[in-house]
Amino acid sequence: MTHTHETVHVALGDRSYRIEIGHGLLADAGKWVAPMLSRPRVAVVTDDTVGPLHLDTLRAGLEASGVEMTHLTLPAGEATKCWRYLSETVEWLLEQKVERGDMVVAFGGGVIGDLVGFAAAILRRGVRFVQIPTSLLAQVDSSVGGKTAINSPHGKNLIGAFHQPALVLADVAVLGTMTERDFLAGYGEVVKYGLLGDAAFFDWLERNAPALAAGDIDKRIEAVRWSCQMKADIVARDETEQGDRALLNLGHTFGHALEAATGYSDRLLHGEGVAIGCALAFEVSSRLGLCAQEDPSRVRAHLKAMGMKTDLNDIAGALPDADTLMTLMGQDKKVTQGTLNYIMARGIGAAFVTSDVDPKVVKSVLEDALALA
Repeated sequence: MTHTHETVHVALGDRSYRIEIGHGLLADAGKWVAPMLSRPRVAVVTDDTVGPLHLDTLRAGLEASGVEMTHLTLPAGEATKCWRYLSETVEWLLEQKVERGDMVVAFGGGVIGDLVGFAAAILRRGVRFVQIPTSLLAQVDSSVGGKTAINSPHGKNLIGAFHQPALVLADVAVLGTMTERDFLAGYGEVVKYGLLGDAAFFDWLERNAPALAAGDIDKRIEAVRWSCQMKADIVARDETEQGDRALLNLGHTFGHALEAATGYSDRLLHGEGVAIGCALAFEVSSRLGLCAQEDPSRVRAHLKAMGMKTDLNDIAGALPDADTLMTLMGQDKKVTQGTLNYIMARGIGAAFVTSDVDPKVVKSVLEDALALA
């Protein structure tokens, strides 16, 4: 059966690009990539989870249009986003004689997209790159908008650059090889879009997300399209996060603190931290009188219905106390002049940025959540 194909435009003047969303795009990769090349070759960086599953399909898809590829395979996992592998990637790209007119391909999830995008940003002061995101989280979030980075012991994504891709190819067919846990973690970023700016999307997800999780291709394409369109609109208004783009961090300040508290390990995946963080952000908003008390309940009910981590007691192992979590939140890179900006909500689909949040309320929400854990 033929599935829909969607295109989302990211409007950034001479750095504008398209996000192509469909089923089976890897097999046609050359058709999309070849017209952008100054010579018919690309350097692909992937990881040891994605490579064995999908590299042959990508190679065949490129060769069909006469494009040859070389590839580097890095270890999978968040720990790869570090100086060591950035350096290894850059040196490998130089060995491949990648020039400014050439194209680097980031073929993997958010880790590979972030690392390879940053390598492309600093290689020869900037070469073009294509994002071919292979996880739901990367397709709806990290591959779009040009944020690239590696992690530091001081925190996540603290070393990086804004470097927009030349093209994003989101092939939902590759989502079929994801584990259920990884898919649902990525769904944490999907649901975030409904919560931050589009109540109609959240309504749609309440009705359609079970089918989407069960493998409905067209619903997956629609969810990726809707998420990418929302992100593209926000990025076009505020590319370097001076204002509106911070809305995309809904749930992230709590989530990043929880990721740090669990050592960026498999105890808590990024998208799981975001989902729990969204529930916490709505709880704080409700206690501040910003939104109805029903809103946090509705958020948590939907996450629970999807079988997702929703509460602190869904995280395996011990967590630090509320004061320590507050300190970890203060390490977030969204701190300006020592003030932490929160993303709060006046309701589902109505998030806003504010620094005017009483820390005592945040602490009490965390204390109550920990008491249940």
